[in-house]
Amino acid sequence: MSLQRVLVTGAAGNLGRLMRPRLARPDRILRLLDLAPLDPPAPGEQVETVTGSLTDPEIMAAACADVDAIIHLGGLSREDEWSRILAVNIDGTHTVLEAARAAGVPRIVLASSNHAVGYRKVGEAGADGLPGESTPRPDTYYGVSKATLEALGSLYHERFGMDVSCVRIGSCFEKPADVRQLSLWMSPDDCARLLEACLATETPGYRVMWGVSANTRAVVSLREAQEIGYVSHDDAEYFADQVPPGELPEYIGGAFLETPLGQANPL
Repeated sequence: MSLQRVLVTGAAGNLGRLMRPRLARPDRILRLLDLAPLDPPAPGEQVETVTGSLTDPEIMAAACADVDAIIHLGGLSREDEWSRILAVNIDGTHTVLEAARAAGVPRIVLASSNHAVGYRKVGEAGADGLPGESTPRPDTYYGVSKATLEALGSLYHERFGMDVSCVRIGSCFEKPADVRQLSLWMSPDDCARLLEACLATETPGYRVMWGVSANTRAVVSLREAQEIGYVSHDDAEYFADQVPPGELPEYIGGAFLETPLGQANPL
């Protein structure tokens, strides 16, 4: 049996921890990279671990050796000072892509964010929802870093033929926490389904898509994700009676629009 080796950056982060058991397969080795400690392998889980920063070119060169695909989840996950956003999220993504190019890795999935288009108005695209390919309107330095991640992915596809999927994640937690997340939530199981679709698509290209579940209150489109085979099984509406009452924000970015630029945001 031929084994597929997939490098996952940010494997010790919240999303990395959610995805690790869901991406494990008998025919796959997960190479897990993070600065933080990683949990030991579960029974039957095939993993390799790399301790280090995705901003370190030598670490990334070693991590990319003999890899079939990369799922890039690493980086700062909220607003922070510009120098840190630049070093980790922007320069770090360039380091990951350049290491992948040098190693001949053919496919990479980049974790983008709704905050790349945070200043898009909810409902501006009509009933079909905001397309995944909408041009950026970032709401923070963090959002700028995700728009830049998408642009770097486009460059590496066009220049080097790498298959690049940029996933604008809404909110991926076990369950939605507020009214906004009833529209933008993606269940962890659906997230894994979308990542698998990105890894399996037979048509190499560059694509930007929304990472959300098939929510009853959806304000974004699943068209681009569905075009590569993604089928959502979940809906945030199941949790609607557990969410505090409130109003859907005017803008996609929600409370991030009120975050002072460069200040760490606990959201």
